[in-house]
Amino acid sequence: MATVEIKRIYEAPSKNDGYRVLVDRIWPRGVSKEEAKLDVWIKEIAPSTELRKWFDHKPERFEKFKAKYRDELNSKDGELNKLRAIMKSKKLTLLYGAKNEEINQAVVLKELLTRRTPSP
Repeated sequence: MATVEIKRIYEAPSKNDGYRVLVDRIWPRGVSKEEAKLDVWIKEIAPSTELRKWFDHKPERFEKFKAKYRDELNSKDGELNKLRAIMKSKKLTLLYGAKNEEINQAVVLKELLTRRTPSP
């Protein structure tokens, strides 16, 4: 399985990024579509507007945000399967606009996509 990386959309694109997917619901301020060099924007996989506003990138809310976002992702099989299919053949870079590199939806999404399911 190919690797999954996360990267701020404000960082310069690199040939090493592989397949670049924006996972924000809202287009990042100050970035043109040309500058972004996206392969695809899957806004449907981003946290709901209500969850995003509640979280507000407050560190003390991150653990609860992770749980709530994982619950939302339970109904996003189509989008998750699209990302898993990409991962089978190439490196996947999840792009996000948040300032904090450690507490954002891309971190949660990467954990979910790279988690190994135990064998029976």
